[in-house]
Amino acid sequence: MSGEQDRRFMARAIELANNGLYTTDPNPRVGCVIVKDDVVLAEGWHERAGGPHAEVAALQQAGANAEGSTVYVTLEPCSHFGRTPPCADTLIGAKVAKVVVAGLDPNPLVSGQGLEKLREAGIAVECDVLKAEAETLNPGFIKRMRQQLPYVRCKVAMSLDGRTAMASGESQWITGDAARQDVHHYRARSSAIVTGIGSVMADDPSLNVRLPSSHHPAIHQFTDADQPLRVVLDSQLQMPGHAKMLSLPGKTLIYTCSQDQQRQHKLEQAGAEVAVLESDGEKVNLSLVLQDLAQRQINEVMVEAGARLNGALLAQQLIDELLFYIAPSLMGDQAKGAFHLPELTRMVQKVPLNVVETRQIGVDWRIIAHLKYTQ
Repeated sequence: MSGEQDRRFMARAIELANNGLYTTDPNPRVGCVIVKDDVVLAEGWHERAGGPHAEVAALQQAGANAEGSTVYVTLEPCSHFGRTPPCADTLIGAKVAKVVVAGLDPNPLVSGQGLEKLREAGIAVECDVLKAEAETLNPGFIKRMRQQLPYVRCKVAMSLDGRTAMASGESQWITGDAARQDVHHYRARSSAIVTGIGSVMADDPSLNVRLPSSHHPAIHQFTDADQPLRVVLDSQLQMPGHAKMLSLPGKTLIYTCSQDQQRQHKLEQAGAEVAVLESDGEKVNLSLVLQDLAQRQINEVMVEAGARLNGALLAQQLIDELLFYIAPSLMGDQAKGAFHLPELTRMVQKVPLNVVETRQIGVDWRIIAHLKYTQ
């Protein structure tokens, strides 16, 4: 089969994988297409953890016709027993002729072993077809497997002059309805939403996903059980027991360095989990927070916080991606900024960004930028 056809079928597999955007945690989003004589026999994708993997879903659809076929899958078939049997064994049992993958599985339990098992069974293997495109599906899973850290996406809604709230703290609403709805798309794909106690005290946010069924082809699969983990960084344990998020479906996790067991007990009675970590000065150690979240199998983190927490994460080079929503308005130099940073006195100290997307969302603009940290 030609390289152009390989890319076409892999592009379809990537499109299928996107159907699991909101529901596969902590597993990666994976799609699969089975082709024989240039005709698509079956398609599948991984819908949620514990359910059939993409290859199995497609093979079940293809049945005995899968023998002699070419299988396109966006991630190397697994070779180990997890919640489900190894997909490599299932492909071998189906007697497929060839397996084309976008890239190796970063999970050290797999990483090349799945493809090696296929080769040993006499199945032709090809790798790295649309690798970069496929990796955009799973930035959190990939980073967690390679670095034992989640992928951190920081959302900032601001005016054209870079202001996020009035001096009084008033911030609702800077952006329009379409932009605020778009934020829920990113919340839905996140494993956890992180904020600081200052934002909780000022706004009493829900930090949950509220999306209409028409927003994404797979959003109908999203249930209360899929709500991302709500995370509050609360060094002194000031979280009120009547906070709105504590009464909503889903879980709330509070990180603190306070040893006040009475306050811990009250918050646990209100429905929160309290985790005590070492402090970094008087604040919760942010690196330890992210390490702990990775150990909890959190892939993608969305930060929705104020300038101090945003600035601290940025200063410690812990943010991977910035998600800006920019409103066509001006709020003046007395309003609050997006990042509280130590004073930058020279141009060489500015933080460089790699803008990867600019798009109009309703009356506002969405800019996605990746960080280019300098050591």
